[in-house]
Amino acid sequence: MLAAATAAGLFLTPTAATARTVDDSTLTPHTHFTVLPLNPDRSVPAPPANGENIPNIDSVKSTIRAYYNATGGVASQTSSPYITQLQGIEQAILTQAPDPAPAGTAVVFDVDATLLADYDFEEAVHFNYDATVSAEWVADHRYPAVPGMADLVSTLAARGYDVYGVTGRPGDQQADTIANLTEQGFVDGDGNALFDADNLYTTGSYTPAAKPDYVDCAADGTDASCSTVEKKAFTRQHIQDSSGDTIVLNVGDQYSDLQGGYSLNSVKLPNPTYYLPSPDIAGAPSSDSSLALPTEFEMAADGSSGQTTPGDEIPNMDNVKAEIRAYYGATNGIASKTDSPYISQMASIADAWRTKLTKACTKGVKKKTHPAVVFDADDTTLMTYDMEDGAMKFNFDPTLQNTWVQEGRFPATPSMPSVVKAAKKAGCKIVGLTGRNNAQRVATLDNLARYYHDSDGNPYFKSAFYFTKWNTSSDNPPAYVDCGLDGNSASCSTIDYKASTRKYIEDSLGLHIVANFGDQFSDLIGGYSDKVKKLPNPTYYLP
Repeated sequence: MLAAATAAGLFLTPTAATARTVDDSTLTPHTHFTVLPLNPDRSVPAPPANGENIPNIDSVKSTIRAYYNATGGVASQTSSPYITQLQGIEQAILTQAPDPAPAGTAVVFDVDATLLADYDFEEAVHFNYDATVSAEWVADHRYPAVPGMADLVSTLAARGYDVYGVTGRPGDQQADTIANLTEQGFVDGDGNALFDADNLYTTGSYTPAAKPDYVDCAADGTDASCSTVEKKAFTRQHIQDSSGDTIVLNVGDQYSDLQGGYSLNSVKLPNPTYYLPSPDIAGAPSSDSSLALPTEFEMAADGSSGQTTPGDEIPNMDNVKAEIRAYYGATNGIASKTDSPYISQMASIADAWRTKLTKACTKGVKKKTHPAVVFDADDTTLMTYDMEDGAMKFNFDPTLQNTWVQEGRFPATPSMPSVVKAAKKAGCKIVGLTGRNNAQRVATLDNLARYYHDSDGNPYFKSAFYFTKWNTSSDNPPAYVDCGLDGNSASCSTIDYKASTRKYIEDSLGLHIVANFGDQFSDLIGGYSDKVKKLPNPTYYLP
């Protein structure tokens, strides 16, 4: 059962309620975004001042999964928008590459996401790179071939091109990488391996103190480390100098695979799952300035645009995470509690709504309509960012979430205590309506009471007017919840639950909801409130 608020309703005179609402068709996520990529030194550009202008990370994941036609964390190896795009790229390479190859010509390939597909690995680590897990995958030869690439490399070799691999994997992974490539079909017409220790260069272990003489680790203006461009560009130069070949084509999934020259042409393969920028080297071709991701994106919140959008026109996961962290002023997964674009935006929202609620509540009291304001919990009254990033790395874990709830670890959402206080002071009933379950009810109220109380310590959120959700695995929804409100009676959605509960609050408890606050559009859709306010939250999406 939900909160036992019925008894409290006996003291009120029910008012006639209708499904007053802002036009629900306007309660939709943004679809156009500007995302600036990480700078070459991996510093983060200034984020948007409005969190709604940041791609929601759940929507980005859904879009990427649609692009790879991934199910259960595994990309399709037979049919997907990604494969279709690759086929076009591979066919263009074969069409433009002379057959037979001109004498003394070579083609260079990166490995990860170029020859060997690492999408399934990225899903396995929840898009959070883990060197230990990566090493296990390398040792177990778990990477499949990038669709079509084995045939492409074999065809180019058959035409007479010398083929080379230049990868950022470390030297101690060279043998396993060669074995993985061979097992995945990178062989010639006689079944012989196309890559061996002589033509697969592993550059990941290079440091200024331990590197081949031909790699200049100061060419980008600093000798503190060996950058990706330094390692790969000078390795390409070495290939040309030592073999006498001219590299006519360089293929990689990162622009840092391609920058720095020493190839007549380059081809970028799509990869929205991670981004590895690097400073360019002195003397690099002027054309390197064109090697850059787009900054303007169109993306549907439900991920459907991944079915029609080229891979590099999907907001890149690493760039989105960096933008979110900058928006929250986060360091090591912990949001700033004093200064950030998020805090500034919340302060601006609170300034406006304290005035609006004071007027609406005062008016409702005067007219005896029993005014009330409804507040969601997570990222409306209690801020979950440190859990979402610091504890979960943007990969939701319900067990860990329950621990945080039961231990009351959440701080108040910035500036929201002042909004609740203003509504209470002006005479509005404070109502809580959360998707947290009944078993989390007491802990949630205790957590809220630390931040939302009057000068005598009396909490603003009272048990009788705090609604938590039934346990879907063991309980039935309350009788007043209409699980068909959203047009689908097969399940009880957030909209069904919250809109039905607001209707109950008005029809049965006799309150008049003057405003409804939530961080998800599903908190707001369905009516039974004079006004709604969507609070910014790019860290998860709950339709």
